[in-house]
Amino acid sequence: MGRKIIVVTAAYGNDRIKALGGQRAVLPFIAAAGADGVEIRRELFSEEELNHLPRLATEIEQQKLLACYSAPEPLFERDGKLNPRIGTLLQEAQTLNALWLKLSLGHFSHSAALEPLRAILANTGMALVVENDQTDCGQLAPMQRFKAACQVLKLPVTLTFDMGNWLWVGESPEEAAHLLAPAVSYIHVKAAEPHHHHYRAVPPDNAPARWLALLNDLPADAPRGIEFPLEGRDLTAVTRHYVNLLREE
Repeated sequence: MGRKIIVVTAAYGNDRIKALGGQRAVLPFIAAAGADGVEIRRELFSEEELNHLPRLATEIEQQKLLACYSAPEPLFERDGKLNPRIGTLLQEAQTLNALWLKLSLGHFSHSAALEPLRAILANTGMALVVENDQTDCGQLAPMQRFKAACQVLKLPVTLTFDMGNWLWVGESPEEAAHLLAPAVSYIHVKAAEPHHHHYRAVPPDNAPARWLALLNDLPADAPRGIEFPLEGRDLTAVTRHYVNLLREE
């Protein structure tokens, strides 16, 4: 089967997800496209859906998909302390039978703030991956400091490498890959193009080959997540096209 391909539900667009009736509605498209798993996004849940995570976990399993869970929250608050909701978010991920919980870094200040995380992770048995986001906290310097601190403390925390987000924060994706690759366990694949004063994510086959060269600098065994727009009348066919593209490249 080769490398694992994960489809991020947000790739279908928030409005499309809502119109279809929630994230559960795209599971058949993802499964029929031959993907290995789905990244469930907490921000796309209605309150009712959040109360029925066991049902969603069952539906994911019925589609024979692996699950990952992403929450739009930082690992560290503005005061540098660990996010007090980490335990709850890890439990939600556990309920979904997710492989990991993905968070952004937030305001990481010093390694001492990391120590309480050890017991929390041990208590849930969940894996945690930390992503470079589109804020100053997702720049290369804080991500490097965090990576180094986790290594020193021997914490079982790895990184999600979002290929496009480096451009949003004015960093070189290639430099980031060179410095962070050994700690990367998951890749958010996207190409990006300038749009007004920022960037926008675009499908990689409509972009220059920079994204492919960057992929080759990252761990070959890291699952690849599709986080660029998946649009079209036949969502299964569109998804299958990119699942095959990322599996082959």
